[in-house]
Amino acid sequence: MTPTAGPTLGPLHAPSLRDRDRAEARARRNPLVWLREILVIIVVALVISSLLRAFIVQVFWIPSPSMHNTLVEDDRIAVSRIDALTSNVRRGDVVVFDDTLGWLGTSETTAPSVLRRLGEFTGFVPGGGEQTLVKRVIGVGGDHVTCTSATGKVSVNGVELDETYVPEGQVPCGERTFDVVVPEGHLWVMGDNRSNSADSRYHMGTGQSPYVPVSSVVGTVQAVIWPTSRWTTDIAHHEVFASVPSAS
Repeated sequence: MTPTAGPTLGPLHAPSLRDRDRAEARARRNPLVWLREILVIIVVALVISSLLRAFIVQVFWIPSPSMHNTLVEDDRIAVSRIDALTSNVRRGDVVVFDDTLGWLGTSETTAPSVLRRLGEFTGFVPGGGEQTLVKRVIGVGGDHVTCTSATGKVSVNGVELDETYVPEGQVPCGERTFDVVVPEGHLWVMGDNRSNSADSRYHMGTGQSPYVPVSSVVGTVQAVIWPTSRWTTDIAHHEVFASVPSAS
């Protein structure tokens, strides 16, 4: 005798599509779920911005007039980390570098708040100028840099420079003459505002060093990004050094 099959029953309490939508809506309204999503977004943003700051670009602000008229006070500048990480710093580059030589002295400054430090670390707040400087690279390792001519112009490896970025009416040498050979792994730097820049020229005394280690370079300035009226990428002026031969 063949048993007769009873009626087929579907799965008990199977949730409908509408039930699932309601459950998801309730979950989205849950404050804990909403807070978790916000925290995940913040963490991802911090990680990405920190990686960008460490390996690609960092923003700084200009606190002094030493680079007029290329850079002026309160300019926000985009600084590429790539050239520093690869030690590919060239003549004409405007570089931001850590004050490992003590050029800024020991003047007391107000310590930044924890929030500001976090903002600078992640790149959301422009880095300040308390422990960093910004100057133009005039000579690299091995270069013979002089300023002893009657014209007051700087020469590199025997070639006199036509420094178009120096403000009109200023003498490129400034008030000091010099005749130096830059050590390997170091830079000779000068501010564009030659009459108001405490650069390599002013650190040649006993117990001082005028040569900036390449290892202390944070990056090369690529653009002024704020205010918008000052926006420019015309920073490096490598053409000024185009005819300078390699160091012998």
